[in-house]
Amino acid sequence: PGVFAPAIAQNKPVKIGILAPRTGIAASPGVSGLRAAEWGVERFNKEGGIAGRKIELVIEEETSPKDTIERFQKLVQQDKVDCVQGIISTGVALALGPVVEEARALTIFWDGTTQDGVDEKLPNAKYLFKSTDNECEAVMSSLLAIKHWKGQFKTIAGINPDYSYGRNNMAAFIALLKRFGIEHQVVTEQWPKVGTMELTSHVAALKAAKPDLIFSSLLFADLPVFMKQASAAELTKGTKLIFPAAGFQHTLMKKEFTPEGMLFGHNTLYFDNPSATPMAKEFVAWYADKHKDYPNWESDRAYFALASYKEAVERAAKAKGGNWPATADVIAAMENNLSVESLGGKGSWRKDHIADQTFVQGFTSHNNKYDFVNLDAGKIETMYSSDLQKPAGANFWEWLKTAQFKV
Repeated sequence: PGVFAPAIAQNKPVKIGILAPRTGIAASPGVSGLRAAEWGVERFNKEGGIAGRKIELVIEEETSPKDTIERFQKLVQQDKVDCVQGIISTGVALALGPVVEEARALTIFWDGTTQDGVDEKLPNAKYLFKSTDNECEAVMSSLLAIKHWKGQFKTIAGINPDYSYGRNNMAAFIALLKRFGIEHQVVTEQWPKVGTMELTSHVAALKAAKPDLIFSSLLFADLPVFMKQASAAELTKGTKLIFPAAGFQHTLMKKEFTPEGMLFGHNTLYFDNPSATPMAKEFVAWYADKHKDYPNWESDRAYFALASYKEAVERAAKAKGGNWPATADVIAAMENNLSVESLGGKGSWRKDHIADQTFVQGFTSHNNKYDFVNLDAGKIETMYSSDLQKPAGANFWEWLKTAQFKV
């Protein structure tokens, strides 16, 4: 470290390794992220790449923790990439975190954290940069439900995936109802295994409980299946619905079985945002034209990783009189309050290597040109994650009790 590459090396491409799922239950976010990474590379390469070097992607699959770790090691040792980006699953991210630190390889997770539940397992990461806390969207939708629906519900039910993400989201919702003195009674909590497609028994249990409101952090391929079955059982009629992470499946949330007025989270990218930047609009138009589909928030996470790496390298290179910077210099630039315009809005890095990003939620509408629901343009809500996630070193549950929320 600290020794600059000879001038000749500057003509070689900057290699960025990507680990993302292209098949399985997380294929929809994985593909959306990869497409945005490819779009970003094309865009940056037209402008001279990163500090004058063209960018080249080396793409590997994210699957089980064990296999993904092997592919990470291949990217670092054989492909000799300059930076690794990607990772959606927190299970994979938790296992990979210590390996990244050991390999001393600059790595930027798209959506992975190193939190077991809500507890940070890698508080002093040097080489690894991590996603916003998984609970951001649950905190936001809980605050919006309290703001818009206070006094309109008493009995609540949950259907959430049976792992830490689903369990913590439901617990956060209940903790915030208590915090704001909202009288409520939990009538049933359903915990399908992740990726379960057979949800009829869960639908029947929810229907029998007759809740005023259902909270759900389903987000993979099981979500549209649930919505279809819930609609057929008339469970969605007259019931308030909070789905903070539904944006992963947004194009499959068809109007015929997805009601209006649901509280619906798009996390850090809403494809149809009227106040989107020209760059974001250009990306969505390109995506629709090329892929006959619309991007979900993983596109924003992938672009944010790429754009912040580029910004950090260029800042560090400038400080070194134009020479290609050492990894330590790039990391220092990332840590120094680095902020970029991403596809979903502003994104920045905290000193503890956790991202801050712009979150978007709203209420579903059928008043659009699509066969799926979008958000009612007059009721789109945006919050920055500095108001949605615990500060460095804080305990999540203690922070929820005292945080000054801006609603």
